[in-house]
Amino acid sequence: MSSDATPDPYADKVAFGQRLQILRTRKGLTREQLGGLMGRSGSWVKGIESGRLKTPKLEIVLRLAEILRVRDLADLTGDQTVHVDLFTGPGHPRLAAVKAAVDAFPLTPTGEAPPAAHLQHRLARAWTARHTAPNHREVIGALLPDLIRDAQRAVRQADTAAQRRAAQAVLSEVYSLSQFFVAYQPDAALLWRVAERGMVAAQDSEDPHTIGVAAWLTAQAHRDSGPGHFDSADAVTAEALRFLEPQLPDATNDVLAITGALTFEAGYTAARRGETGTAWRHWDQARAMAARLPADYYHPVTSFSRAIMGAHAVTIAVELHAGGESVRQAAAADATTIPSRPRRARHRIEEARGYQLDGQPDVALATLAQAHEAAPETIQYNGYAKRIVLEETEAKSPDRRRRASALAVKLGMLAA
Repeated sequence: MSSDATPDPYADKVAFGQRLQILRTRKGLTREQLGGLMGRSGSWVKGIESGRLKTPKLEIVLRLAEILRVRDLADLTGDQTVHVDLFTGPGHPRLAAVKAAVDAFPLTPTGEAPPAAHLQHRLARAWTARHTAPNHREVIGALLPDLIRDAQRAVRQADTAAQRRAAQAVLSEVYSLSQFFVAYQPDAALLWRVAERGMVAAQDSEDPHTIGVAAWLTAQAHRDSGPGHFDSADAVTAEALRFLEPQLPDATNDVLAITGALTFEAGYTAARRGETGTAWRHWDQARAMAARLPADYYHPVTSFSRAIMGAHAVTIAVELHAGGESVRQAAAADATTIPSRPRRARHRIEEARGYQLDGQPDVALATLAQAHEAAPETIQYNGYAKRIVLEETEAKSPDRRRRASALAVKLGMLAA
């Protein structure tokens, strides 16, 4: 290793403050930026990193882990006796098969590609399964390998330019579905391969809706990589919106919906930055687009619809760390109108974050239990939910500790 290389915080036993400094630097954050995201000062961060201040309490450590998107709580604490995956979920049993299909690029004929209509029908069934099955990762993980191979084959065997563009649109959508499966699993490189290939296929398709979906997912991949990647998320979102804007006057429902979803994404990232006015302005713009959609319309990829805007308002308030506003928005939102089980579970998790911010941990745990009931595989891979559960396992209330521990066992965080 060269003398100027970044040290590996996991190679030797180092102090908490040193680990914090290394992980903060890797994420591209200054002390002032990290302090601001924590509601503290840069000097507070410096005090912890230098050892002048003692290691914070668990709730602060968990919040730092959330901001830095650490793969395992032990990476930050140095305690190798307790491993808790936060923003990296367990490797799904079907991950290897999906990865093999993504990575394979056979160049010799391997059979005739299915007709485009057949692939579209299978894709529609897969999206339906993703929204309706509580074990949605298991279901789509079983469907994806053959879908990926067949969509790749359809692109290679296209006879005309028009057929090739149509096949690329299908392939891009298959990669979009793949990204939902791969997200928050222990293979970040695979996630980026899927996102980038989806964007390349979308661009080759020249289809506005397909390009918008690929941009939406790419922006999410950047944003979920941590604060050091927010600029990249904003750049992708802004470019996609510039591309779609001229088409809005005569847009189809799908193009209008993906434009609305991208507009909300800009607000989501702004909220992560703590930019209150900008976040709510984008939410208002997205709500106006949702109002132009039919009342029963629901975008199959992004969930964008009239029904989702209440859930989006909760997300904005939570990301701005506004506990009271989060609870107010949660009261106004109607989760039962969200037809997608995983999206409904995600909304319950956002509500739980709001209740915890508002000092209502018992309600937060009850809401997380509702999320688990709606879609166990959603909460199992959600770092925010696991942070709340882990924090409440050390609550002063014995009853709350018991309920949090029982939920932690269901999520695979603690042994039964």
